[in-house]
Amino acid sequence: MELRVLNYFLAIAREQSIVHAAESLHLSQPTLSTQIKNLEQELGKQLFIRGTKGSRKIVLTEEGMILRRRAEEILDLVRKTENEIKLTDHIIMGDVYIGTGETDGIRLIAKAAKTMQNRYPGVSYHISSGNADFVSEYLDKGLIDFGIVFGDVDLKKYHALEMPWKDTWGVLMRRDAPLAEKDAVTPQDLYDQPLILSQQETQGGSLTQWMGREPSELNIAATYNLIFNASLMVDEGLGYAVGFDQIINTSGNSSLCFRPLEPKLENKMSVIWKKYQVFSKPAEKFLEILKESAEA
Repeated sequence: MELRVLNYFLAIAREQSIVHAAESLHLSQPTLSTQIKNLEQELGKQLFIRGTKGSRKIVLTEEGMILRRRAEEILDLVRKTENEIKLTDHIIMGDVYIGTGETDGIRLIAKAAKTMQNRYPGVSYHISSGNADFVSEYLDKGLIDFGIVFGDVDLKKYHALEMPWKDTWGVLMRRDAPLAEKDAVTPQDLYDQPLILSQQETQGGSLTQWMGREPSELNIAATYNLIFNASLMVDEGLGYAVGFDQIINTSGNSSLCFRPLEPKLENKMSVIWKKYQVFSKPAEKFLEILKESAEA
């Protein structure tokens, strides 16, 4: 499978037309059709459903959608690698890729990036947001250099740099909710309440250990990947969202408020990277600055 043909495939997927894709690639339509037909024969799968009479649009098959996702990842990784190799030994220029969950602790990363910018203005930063599974998957595939995670780290797979930051757990709720009258929320307060939990916590985690109950014993009204989406569900009265403090703005005229858990529950924040990873020069310098920040 050639990278050139993957580019052809993505052009057709994007344009939904072999004619338009051929024009954008400056190829003849027969040449492009032959290349894609050869790719389908190589994979033994049909990748496109050709347009019927009255419609020239072509769409991806299920196998085509899988290939599109993987092809985009492969070509992104190729471009990233090419950019890193082309840089000279004397100039620090390029990109640093970071995957992270939602946390106000990202300010530490931003401060390190600002320090790096002052020293090496030719470096750019690319932040991808998601849960711990997302961060691990992107690290394992080599699509990011560093991951920001909370709690314990699998030290068999990753190196970890613990940062001077801890996220505090609590409950996001409407200001007119019954629990808003309390200064802090106990496990017993939540037993019978409709809860909005992160998808990871529904599989068991720090929160369910703190509550002393299995997820199946809780009244889980909804789950979320991003706390912002959960905040909208809270605002509509669906339930109480449990997550980290200082992510959703509850000041001023906000209809929402945040109450910490009692007893207190915190998660440490760590920067992780794959063992035996060979860093680009920008990523290597960024890690040096992160270590300076952690030791300060």
